[in-house]
Amino acid sequence: MNAPVILAVGYAVPRAGLPASASFRRWVEAALRGARRRKSVELAIRIVDADEGRALNRDYRGKDYATNVLSFPAELPPGMNLPLIGDLAICAPVVMREAAEQGKASRDHWAHLTVHGVLHLLGYDHLVDAEAEAMEALETRILAGLGIADPYA
Repeated sequence: MNAPVILAVGYAVPRAGLPASASFRRWVEAALRGARRRKSVELAIRIVDADEGRALNRDYRGKDYATNVLSFPAELPPGMNLPLIGDLAICAPVVMREAAEQGKASRDHWAHLTVHGVLHLLGYDHLVDAEAEAMEALETRILAGLGIADPYA
């Protein structure tokens, strides 16, 4: 990575069995490389429980259930040139449940959702089919670089 990454990882749940902050850093840096982001970036990742995940999803998206990852892109005033790209909230119980249901290694699923969330912070989206295909292809390439199989296969 050419530019520094300032990353804060906060755990609002017990850390046992969860990825360490060094893993999140590796996945964030892989996403930034894959998206060809060369500028310095700053972001925070908060690992939450189902109650907090549900409250965030309800309050910010109007959906009353916990989801796997929520992205909150930074909304900086015009002319403010800071490296802040935003925050991610990743819901630990949802990630673990999905990994089990999908027969994936939990670490691989954590990596995928981290990459997915970072791409959202960089402006990628999947609301229309063409954008979804491009985002999924980029995620797949980034994860392959980390030795992780295609999560959409």
